[in-house]
Amino acid sequence: MRTTRQKISIWLLEGMRKHFSVHRSEQDSWWRVMCLTGVDYFSSLSYAPGIAFLAAGILSPLATVVLVLLTLFGAVPVYYRVASRSPHGQGSIAMLESLLPGWLGKLFVLCLLGFAATDFIITITLSAADAATHLVQNPLIQQMFLPLLHHRMALTLCLLATLGGIFLKGFREAIGLAVILVWFYLALTAVILVNGLLFHLSSNAFLVTDWWHQLLAAHHDSVWRTIGLSCLLFPKLALGLSGFETGVAVMPLVKGDPHDTENEPAGRIRNTKKLLITAAIIMSLFLLVSSICTTILIPAKEFLPGGEADGRAIAYLAHQYLGTYFGTVYDVSTALILWFAGASAMAGLLSLVPRYLPRFGMAPDWAKARRPLVIFYTLVSFAVTWIFNADVIAQGSAYATGVLVVMTSAAIASFLTTLKESRTSRMFYFFLTLVFCYTTAVNMVERPDGIKIASFFILVIMITSFTSRIMRSTELRINKVSLDAQANSFIEAASSGVLRLVAHRPGSVNYAQKAQESVVLHNISEDEIIFVEVKISDASDFGDEELDVSGERIGSYRVLKCSSTAVPNALAALMLYLRDKTHHIPHLYLGWTEGNPLVYILKYLIWGEGETAPVTREILRKAEPNPNKRPKVHVG
Repeated sequence: MRTTRQKISIWLLEGMRKHFSVHRSEQDSWWRVMCLTGVDYFSSLSYAPGIAFLAAGILSPLATVVLVLLTLFGAVPVYYRVASRSPHGQGSIAMLESLLPGWLGKLFVLCLLGFAATDFIITITLSAADAATHLVQNPLIQQMFLPLLHHRMALTLCLLATLGGIFLKGFREAIGLAVILVWFYLALTAVILVNGLLFHLSSNAFLVTDWWHQLLAAHHDSVWRTIGLSCLLFPKLALGLSGFETGVAVMPLVKGDPHDTENEPAGRIRNTKKLLITAAIIMSLFLLVSSICTTILIPAKEFLPGGEADGRAIAYLAHQYLGTYFGTVYDVSTALILWFAGASAMAGLLSLVPRYLPRFGMAPDWAKARRPLVIFYTLVSFAVTWIFNADVIAQGSAYATGVLVVMTSAAIASFLTTLKESRTSRMFYFFLTLVFCYTTAVNMVERPDGIKIASFFILVIMITSFTSRIMRSTELRINKVSLDAQANSFIEAASSGVLRLVAHRPGSVNYAQKAQESVVLHNISEDEIIFVEVKISDASDFGDEELDVSGERIGSYRVLKCSSTAVPNALAALMLYLRDKTHHIPHLYLGWTEGNPLVYILKYLIWGEGETAPVTREILRKAEPNPNKRPKVHVG
């Protein structure tokens, strides 16, 4: 009988696996998965028109046109390319990692993960806080005698806890709820905007004429000057670009063709492109129409802080033209989709972050399971909400910064993949990269709080990642050892006696001198010696690797050769494998290093070699607690 603690542990770690592929039973149609990423993307309609007007004034519709053009002809092509090259949800970060190998690539990935974490975590907390704000400020809800609905902080934390509970149940429940919320919200929004266009703007054409005359008068009757200023102002509307990286991150949930394979999921890639373009077109239409309706129909003073349209421009139109009850229904639907926008962010975190930190040795093994991550992210969301006092405005700059930096990294990655393609393709993606860099730079200059908050996330990730790497440095890491035919013959020939392996630095060919030193230092016979050489591959990688050992006879000497991210871990894994294979305790002979031991420990942590003897012995001690069964390490 399992204890309660064991049952909880099994439940938490259920689904823990080496590769982060999603089972076909968890996958769904592309349009339904679009709703999961769309709750984040489409929910920004609740505040985007108001932000656009405060940033651009009566120029807002034209600045929105520029944003829509960038979305359809900039973001969509970039993420088409990202989807094609990261069909398992790795996103642009994985593309850049492959272009920057080693520790430089790892550090770059950690920085990007800091911005991605800023984007996703702030999406969760900001959306929940905004949902709570809508409910707390609604006049009908204020009349209800429910204490929870009158306290923004408590309601926000409750919404976050509920979201975490849904993800503990599984993805399909989240997708099902997202479909209902998205289509209900979009349907209500469409009713409001169509009502504004057909029954108010079309019947009062003078409003449009007056707006256009005011626009030209404000810019000296110059159409080109007006367009140019709109191009300069559109970065302030950049929150309308959110959702693309999440759309790629949830790719593993998209159902492909029956004949798709893990290495060539052509159907999944094609369906994800449908997801991206459909979401972009829907959002573009709503952004354009909402910008026109709100700019022309709502008095400018109502957009200001404390005004009735502050942060809820479309909801203002609903109350103004369709009545209080319809407006209240729309407020509730807006609050629900804002709250559930955290679902797409949670899905992005669950699909993205575990692909990197555990593989880098910068997170504990439980980070490979889904449920512990859900609990961890929910607790982090609680902390961020508490720190920012559930304030939407205070979190807005960090959100925009995270979104734009991640999108800029996608543009850079897409451009780098075109270097061997046609000149037209290179120039097109280079231009897009410049546009996204400009947008990001303008946002950072005008909203410096965003980069400060993102830097905090990067610092936390760096500290926790390298602390975890140090704490896990003496793990065995290697899961499987394979010997080729020649290596097997060496071991079989030596297994009748004592198996003695002498570590030898790769590149040195003076085996006779090393053999003579070993005879003198360790008092062993030269005929018993089998040299073992470990070549460092990429020391920045961590584990889950297979150690392939080849045998080679050099003169009269037998040499085992292998490649690994760290010398001590490879030696320990090989010794344990030989013990199990021969049923005898093997002996490993090493030399002491000359110099400061702290320096050599740092060399091991960074470059995979250094203080080999004591680290190898410690790895063996952890892997085999019984001293009588543990391979022997000799140092001279």
